[in-house]
Amino acid sequence: MFEWSERVNLIKGLASALSYMHHDCLPPVVHQDISSKNILVDLEYKGYISDFGTTRLLKPNSSNWTSFAGTVGYTAPEFAFTLEVNEKCDVYSFGMVSLEVIMGKHPGDLISVLFSSSSSTTPSTSHDIALKDMLDHCTS
Repeated sequence: MFEWSERVNLIKGLASALSYMHHDCLPPVVHQDISSKNILVDLEYKGYISDFGTTRLLKPNSSNWTSFAGTVGYTAPEFAFTLEVNEKCDVYSFGMVSLEVIMGKHPGDLISVLFSSSSSTTPSTSHDIALKDMLDHCTS
């Protein structure tokens, strides 16, 4: 079983790693592929980022463009359209991994439900989804 304290520790470890990469490294480092397959966990359930094959160093005061890199379902939608690399790409992916840890599954279905509507051009706001229904129930 994956206890809630272990899940929180994993997410805190990932947040710390991203903060280090984005704020303490010069130049800042953008991973571009934060996903569940690139997360390592130690015996205390602290999360670590692995597989730096798609990593980019951000050049200060310049545009940072690249070809598409990342895992579908974890990549920020705006990155797929602009191909401009920045820290926001990793933050979006971190959010997707965090939701996956909390929900016990990839949040793709939830996102599809939230953005479905009869007009299919704007997000629907009429969904009543309780937080307790989204949480993973496989904890002890």
